[in-house]
Formats: sequence, structure tokens, C-alpha cells
Amino acid sequence: MSEKKQSGKDRTFWIRFRTGAILTVITVAVMIYGGYALWGILMAVSLIGLMELYRSVDVHKKLPAAVGYLAACGWYGLLLYGKLTGEAFPIRYGSEHLAVMTAAFLILLLAVYVFGFPRFNSEQVTMVFFGFFYVAVSLSYIFLVRELKGGQYTVWLIFIGSWGADTMAYLVGRKIGTHKIVPVLSPKKSLEGFIGGFVGAILLGVIYACIFLKQLQATGEFSNPVLSFAIIAGVSSLVSMIGDLAASAIKRDRQIKDYGRLLPGHGGILDRFDSVIFIAPIVYYLLYYGI
Repeated sequence: MSEKKQSGKDRTFWIRFRTGAILTVITVAVMIYGGYALWGILMAVSLIGLMELYRSVDVHKKLPAAVGYLAACGWYGLLLYGKLTGEAFPIRYGSEHLAVMTAAFLILLLAVYVFGFPRFNSEQVTMVFFGFFYVAVSLSYIFLVRELKGGQYTVWLIFIGSWGADTMAYLVGRKIGTHKIVPVLSPKKSLEGFIGGFVGAILLGVIYACIFLKQLQATGEFSNPVLSFAIIAGVSSLVSMIGDLAASAIKRDRQIKDYGRLLPGHGGILDRFDSVIFIAPIVYYLLYYGI
């Protein structure tokens, strides 16, 4: 390997490392603080993520996208209302409002499609509707988990099951990965890496629960915090792989390498939060139903 090529790889590594370190610091700070800061950050991240997704079908600066952005703002407005009124946005409360919002969103979006025809195609309109749930609603579950009783401790399960599992899968796959899972979609992902991510996530969940055992027991939400965290982390790591591959499938279908360039060395928001998007709702419902 030439010195120039090696130098380029080293530079890329340090760019990724620096971005990852900054992102980790910001994430830790916001998750610890929670509340309105977390709400605001997630709303901003959701809007950026929506723009990245809509850009993949060239609709991000058009009227249908504006309807999608409006729906996302409306959803986060409901989350804020739930917090201000002390509702904490439980399932029934959130489901009723989401159902009404979905109907209004769909009607408005279809009206734009019909009266703007043929300026917009069905794929663009479908992506706008899909993106609202895929990005905005799914990411908002980070806020919902943080708002649960003991959320300052349980919210980290989302990142253990996503970034933690992803890191472990990468390390194991790089060392011993030989059996490819979906080579056409993601040629670097291996069965060994997948197993390593699953086992690694469980171990990280157990270690985390042991460190904060007294605090978790004090919440009264867990009969056995270590077992609960092991199960949730393990399930989350499985879902994480689906989320990661789903994001890759969309990129392959649209023939793009990254969703954006906001995060140097990592791509866009969706490139970094693809697995988090899938995991956050799963963690919320597992916690809500007392796993």
C-alpha cells in the first residue's frame, strides 16, 4: 500500500473519529439533561432527517415536502403539549392524537398531489407520507422513553442496542467475519458480525444494569433490572440490523452513497441514526409493558 493511500485512510479514520466523539458528547449531554433541550434537538434532527430522505426523491424543496415538515412540527408540538400538561404522552393519549393527525396529514398531502398534478409523482408523495413515520415519529420515541419513570437510566438502552451493537458487530465482523448475510445489499455485513453485535449488546446491557442497579431498583419499574436490560438490549440489536439494512436498501434503490454530508465521515443524519430510528419505539413499548 502506497504512503499516499495509507495517509488518506488515516485521515478518513480521524475525521470519522472526531465526528463520532463530538456526536457522542452532544448525545450524552442532551440525554442527561432531557426535557425541553432533548425535545428541541430531536425536532431539529427529525426535520433534517426528513429533508435528507425527501431529497432522495427530489421533493425536499417542493410543496409535498412542506406538508411533511408541517406534520413533523405538529407532532412535536403535541409532544410538547403532553409534557406541559403533565400527560407524559402515554400510549392511549398519543395514539388518539396521532390517528387524527395522520388522517389530516394524508388528506392535505393528497390534496397537494391532486391539485398539483402532474408536477409531483406518486413515489414522491408516498415518500413524504412514509418519511413522517419513519423519521419524525420514530425518533420522537427517544423523548418518550426519556419521559418515562426512570427514563434518565433507560434511555441509554436505545444507544446500547444501536451504536453499541453496531460497534461490536463491526469489531467481530472485521476479525472473523466470513459468511455474508445480504451481500447484494451490504457486502461487509457478516453472520459472525451479526452474532457478535447481538451478544455484545446483551453484555453491554448487563454491565450497564449492574453499574446502575440501585438506581434502577429504586424506580420500582423492574423486578430484575439485569435480566430486563439483557432482554431489551438483545431484542434491540436484532431490530438494529433491520433498521440499518432498510436504510441501505433505500440508498441502493435511489443509487446514492449517503443521505447527506452534515456529519463528516459519517454522511447525514439518517446515515448515523438509521438503527436508532427502528430501536427507539421498540425500547419504549418493551419498557411500557414492563419487560
